[in-house]
Parts: sequence; structure tokens; C-alpha cells
Amino acid sequence: MDFVSMKNELVFGVKLASYALGTRSSMPILSGLKMEITGDRLRLYATDLERAVRCEIPIENKGEDESVVLNGAILSQIANHLPEDDRITMKRADDDGTIVKLRCGEALFDLPTLPVEDYPEIAPLPEKRIGKVAVEKFHRGLEQTAFASLKANETTRLSLTGVDIVIGGGEMKMVATNGYRLAMKTLSMDEILEEGEFLIEAGVLSDLDRVLSQVNASTVDIYRNDGQVFFSAGGVTFVAKTIAEEFPDFDRVIPTGNTINLTFSRQALLSSLQRIEITAAEESGAVTFRVNTEESAARINSSSKEKGEAEERVRLTKVPSEEIEISFKAEYLIDAMKRMDSEQIVLWLASPEKAGLIEPTGDGISPQDEGFLYVCMPVRLGG
Repeated sequence: MDFVSMKNELVFGVKLASYALGTRSSMPILSGLKMEITGDRLRLYATDLERAVRCEIPIENKGEDESVVLNGAILSQIANHLPEDDRITMKRADDDGTIVKLRCGEALFDLPTLPVEDYPEIAPLPEKRIGKVAVEKFHRGLEQTAFASLKANETTRLSLTGVDIVIGGGEMKMVATNGYRLAMKTLSMDEILEEGEFLIEAGVLSDLDRVLSQVNASTVDIYRNDGQVFFSAGGVTFVAKTIAEEFPDFDRVIPTGNTINLTFSRQALLSSLQRIEITAAEESGAVTFRVNTEESAARINSSSKEKGEAEERVRLTKVPSEEIEISFKAEYLIDAMKRMDSEQIVLWLASPEKAGLIEPTGDGISPQDEGFLYVCMPVRLGG
């Protein structure tokens, strides 16, 4: 190994690859970042077996084609603190080849290698592409769905840790749930060559989102093989392992035929809920909505022995058609409205025991909120 690269390109590649490093794995080799030289190109690989990143940068190759594996966390730290210089040189030391020398300006690092033969194989990009979607739309879809899932340490039901992605009918649906709430985003795709459905852990998709935010590309191509989905944009490929569990039937969860619609200013309701949540009981986090057919306002209150009680009237655009008293976990409603931009939202209700549905409404629906809906189960309060 003996090559020269532009500093900004190598630092960029190392930074992207670091999102897939297996720093907490019991397999030391997964902490490594693989560098593979072929001609005047350097490919960088990282994986923790749940996700993988592969990117490629141009270099001036002064030696033979070969591969080495270096400690990815160390290399990432070095990349963040290199001195002012335009170029980086890397070459094997002259002894037994177990040391790689990295030089940038007056800074010189001797880096030990890891056994390249132990590094796991990262599948190449499949030949058949299944579709293409705008990066901006995909980012918004993740932003409005992934938050509704559970973290891996919160459940043994892996399906509740993921985002279900359904491609078909000219669109992509992204859905996430923790069993008590569900967020769904429907967005158009630039191209669909094959319909399908795959479930990917929300944390893995968050890393994909970070990678895409740094790649200079307006669209991302999607490929699939057994147990993996590949996202390719701007010369960078992100590989995500799919969850081998069936996602809940979300179409059955979404309530239909709700007869009560409460239309609020989104910001007014959000601000009110953030205040009323302060005195909500720790165990339930519940706030209660009360409306009647005599005033165009909802009374929202919460109470607990330890914190006290709060109540606030929030205006509605019209007098409700029916009376209802229903409680929700405030955090769940706040989470949804914080991720919306529209001026107004509507809360559809049927009865105190049935789920509520939130979606943007009115003339001021933001394009960013199109295709978004949110389902929240009510909280049953004793006494």
C-alpha cells in the first residue's frame, strides 16, 4: 500500500464509513475499516453486520493493489483532527507490513492493521434495481415515522423496532408503531421497477439518513436481495439488514368512519399540551380532552397527586357535532405535532375507547406533511 489522496476526500469517506462501525461488537474485526485499493480508486468499507457502508474515492496509487483493515474509531478520530494540508499519504511500513504510516503535513501516525482475512464479506450491489426516490422525500418520511417505533432494548418484538417500507402503486409507504401509536407517511417515487415490502430497524435507517444528508445526490436508488436492502446515492452504498418478522397489519389499525372531528391550530394545541403535560401523572402521562356541542373549544386537563392540576381551553374551528371525553398520553401527541409544519390539524374521534387519528387539514397544509397520518390509542384512566 502506497497512495496519496486529497485530504477532504479521504476524511469524507472515513466519516461516512464510520456510521457502520461495529464499535460495541464482541467481534474485534467489526471495529475495523477496510481499505481496498484497485488502480486509482480506494474503496472504504465498514459494517456491524446489521448495516454496512461502502464508498469510493480517487487516489494516486504509487504501489500495488491490495487491502488493509485499520481500527475505524482511531482512523475517524485522526480524520477529525488532521492539520491544515491538502494531501494525505498512506503506505505500509517496510518491516512486516503490520503497520500503516499516515502522514498529513507534519503529523505522522503509525497505525496497526487488523487481519484482512477475518473481515466479513460485504455483498456487492445487486444488478436489479427496484426503484428510485427523492432523498428529500425519503428523509421526511423517516422523520415522520421512525420516532413511533421502539428501541431494540425496549422490546423483544423486533417488528416494533422497525420501519415497514411498502413499495407499490407508484408510491412508497413508510410505517412504524410501538403497539400504542402508529405513524404512516405515503410519498411518491420517481421510479418503481419492482413492488415489495421490507422491514428495517429504525436505528439503522437513522444512520442511513445521516449518510444521505452528506452525499451530494438528489435521489437514492434502492436494490434488494435476500435479507438485505441496498441504498445507493452519489457513489455511496448503504446496506441494511431486514428484520425477519411480520409487521402488524397497519391497515386494520387505522380507524375509519370517525364521526367527531376536532380541528385545531397545530401550534396552539402543541403549546397547550406541552404546558398541560407538566402536571400529568408519571405512570400514564395522560391528558384529557373534553368537548361539548355548546362551545367551539376543547378543555384539556391533567392532574396528579404529586404535581397538581392544570386545565386550558384550546379553540376549535367549529362547534363539535358530538360530546366526548377522551384521554391520551401527551407525549405521543406532542411527538407527532412537533414533526408537522401545517397550520391546522384535525383529531378524528369515534368514542373514548377507540383510537384517535391525526392528520393535517385546511388550506395551510404544508407540502412536507402531505401523506402523513398518525394513530394514537387512548389511555384508560381508573376511577
